[in-house]
Amino acid sequence: MRITDVRVRKVSEEGKMKAVVSVTFDDEFVVHDIKIIEGQNGLFIAMPSRKMGEGDFRDIAHPLISEMRNRIKDAIFAEYEKVLEEKGEDAPQTRLLRESYSL
Repeated sequence: MRITDVRVRKVSEEGKMKAVVSVTFDDEFVVHDIKIIEGQNGLFIAMPSRKMGEGDFRDIAHPLISEMRNRIKDAIFAEYEKVLEEKGEDAPQTRLLRESYSL
């Protein structure tokens, strides 16, 4: 599967959720509502999920192998950095995360 499009649909400067992203695969299949979240160790992605009771969440869609998850994460962070640069903002959290995971 090739990632053919990444769209950062909503960027927030406040709060822990920094952006909402859609990723298209092979120009045929799209996954909406992937979130970029600021955690204690930097930014990470959270796949779309649904609340399943008292505070429990379950992913609606997610990659089955870590290689695919890394490809999705890399593509999302690359586009997120572009969006921040266009807005004239620095992206230190993204660089921090990339360094900590040595991507």
